Amino acid sequence: MTSLPNSPPEKKLGLVIDLDICVGCHACAVNCKEWNTGGKMAPLTDTNPYGKDPAGVWFNRIHTFETLDEAGDSRTVHFPKSCLHCDDAPCVTVCPTGASYKREEDGIVLVNQDICIGCKLCSWACPYGAREYDEDDGVMKKCTLCVDKIYNENLPEEARVPACVSTCPAGARSFGDLNDPNSEVSKLVAAREGFDLMPEQGTKPVNKYLPPRPKKNGCGTSDIETTAPRMLQHRDESADGAGLLARWVDKVLS
Repeated sequence: MTSLPNSPPEKKLGLVIDLDICVGCHACAVNCKEWNTGGKMAPLTDTNPYGKDPAGVWFNRIHTFETLDEAGDSRTVHFPKSCLHCDDAPCVTVCPTGASYKREEDGIVLVNQDICIGCKLCSWACPYGAREYDEDDGVMKKCTLCVDKIYNENLPEEARVPACVSTCPAGARSFGDLNDPNSEVSKLVAAREGFDLMPEQGTKPVNKYLPPRPKKNGCGTSDIETTAPRMLQHRDESADGAGLLARWVDKVLS
């Protein structure tokens, strides 16, 4: 089996996703597929794309949920999901060949396709369903945080972000070092009380989610006591702190 790094990574590169402003346009998923089909992980294949049962390799998937508050008012929440590059990644420790590994320098979880045997143990171990099996290549694939892009010195510095981040029209996705408390992403998580997805799994995901803000009342001001859906509040002091939204999504995705 593969081992995780003996010491914590120097950096923890990851994504911060704002559920308050994600519009569910799927631009992140499409640009991710376009970049990775032509780049390091090419190709990301599709099977029967125009038939009754289309299937394909996607590193980003967007789930959409309708929620209700106590007054019966509905709210649509778009929930993007990809590999979370966990600190305690079960997909790594279950790999029998060492193909799945976590980098010491930046914490990114990758797959060495040269030694992957396509046994799918990693996909069974991942509680987030973030692994993709490519039937054409017979190997497992996953989000790489666009390692071939973020370290490409031929690109201007502002362009060295994952494809999903650079293409998001709403600015709902941010990228940076979550191990640095002074980084913009760390400050964003602290200011908005970002949360882990399914923290009860103990995987310690690097990627964070920012909860939706309360709805505005008729006067245009926010009133968390009267108009915010209780299930969208990101903190529940009487429970485990994961938040009602996080735990509800956990239940659905599980």
